Amino acid sequence: MDEKTEELRDIFVDVAGEETVTESQAEARGSLIDEDDEQVAARLEDVLERMGERYEFDADLDEEALYAVVRRFHENEDDAAIADALDTDGEEVFLARTDLHLLREADLDAPFDLDELRELLDAEYTLSEMATVLDAEEKTVGRYRRVIDTQRESRQVNGRFRDEFEEILTDADLGTRMTEDIHETGLEDATDGMETDVSF
Repeated sequence: MDEKTEELRDIFVDVAGEETVTESQAEARGSLIDEDDEQVAARLEDVLERMGERYEFDADLDEEALYAVVRRFHENEDDAAIADALDTDGEEVFLARTDLHLLREADLDAPFDLDELRELLDAEYTLSEMATVLDAEEKTVGRYRRVIDTQRESRQVNGRFRDEFEEILTDADLGTRMTEDIHETGLEDATDGMETDVSF
């Protein structure tokens, strides 16, 4: 082989640690990230199971769909986008999010005073009575009552489940980025000082 080809071969050996790509190596490519995905799924499944044992979920979604809601929520997808991905509607996603203690700031943008709604809830007003006092539709009041109930449930456990979801997915994102950075840094180190215009 000529000098340039030999230099490229040396780069490959330096990065891959082997002189040839075997079938097993080809199959293992990306296995670290795949392994991380399995670990993330297992950790999320554990949290979902513990929440399911503690609370009664209202959303009519299976565990796989709930897993998707958690991941997509943390990827900042809105309810409509999540609903499209799961072939359901936004209301079902809202139910799932609140089941899982996943609230957005927009969930608190009520057309009435939420503190007043909290007081009515504490006074055990019915939905119809609260709607009359707040001059709002029952459906709207019901939605914000659910948000308040979710806040209270989450506070009772100090936001534990919400924090666990965030920690799991943050760790997964960090692990993926570290893997990519290591790969890129290895290539940069191996090719440092090499000419980029290589012809055969």
